Amino acid sequence: MKRILIAGANGLLGQTLVKTFEARSKVLATGIEEKPHLTPVTWEYLPLDITKMEDCKKLFQEFVPEIVINAASYTHVDDCEKNRELCWKVNVKAVENLGHLARRYDAHLIHYSTDYIFDGTEGPYGEDETPNPLGYYGKSKLASENVLHQIAPSFTILRTCVLYGTGYGVKKNFFLWVNENLRKGNKINVVTDQYNNPTLAEDLAIGTRLVIEESAQGVYHMAGKNYINRYDFALAIADVFNLRNDLIAPIHSEQLQQQANRPPRGGLKIDLAGRDLGYTPRSVNDSLIYLKWKMERNG
Repeated sequence: MKRILIAGANGLLGQTLVKTFEARSKVLATGIEEKPHLTPVTWEYLPLDITKMEDCKKLFQEFVPEIVINAASYTHVDDCEKNRELCWKVNVKAVENLGHLARRYDAHLIHYSTDYIFDGTEGPYGEDETPNPLGYYGKSKLASENVLHQIAPSFTILRTCVLYGTGYGVKKNFFLWVNENLRKGNKINVVTDQYNNPTLAEDLAIGTRLVIEESAQGVYHMAGKNYINRYDFALAIADVFNLRNDLIAPIHSEQLQQQANRPPRGGLKIDLAGRDLGYTPRSVNDSLIYLKWKMERNG
């Protein structure tokens, strides 16, 4: 039974990872919050600020993890432009802390990155294509990758995009935002010119499990099966959840006047993860049917 430390365990991906590994591993879940959003059963939770090296040192010394999964990240793309110091602290400095300690304790570090390290001119992108981030969020995530290449002898970088799903007290992802607004009868504007492959949190957690089972290292792209724009994704949500699609207005990105530029044609090619690891994500439609079942079951 492997000893797995999960950072960022209260987020959408973190909660899904805990559920994925709790029955097969000794899991220590950590987060910036004092208490977990999920109720611990077979696993333990401790508050941890991974930007503080001394706190990390103490926890590593006590738990001695074999696997470290970093699901913590500052992901608000526009806020990263305004709060660059905090963005760098969470997305880069914290990864440096975990990387140094993973090396010291001979632990395998799994870290998540993003398609936003690419400029979105010729997506979807393969693992070997040259990064060229448009905004500070993408630059910070690329920097976090470079940190691991420099200091962590055993690591896996999993790039993903448009992570979505449901969890307890999680920040609104695109799926939750669309679903909530349409249920309330609110009109929403959704862009037609931003393409990528939306990723169900459960699929990424399963992909992470495959990485550990295969002892895979290096860089892998793990995203959804379908390459679509945000508008078509929103229409699919309305269709599966029997919500009004006439409330969804198609617009272009420039109309939103967002603080940070988004890659117009981002997204990721996932063939390598499929060949090496057997990664087979669900289609958008199948993912949404699963989420509908999950939400009905959980009330």
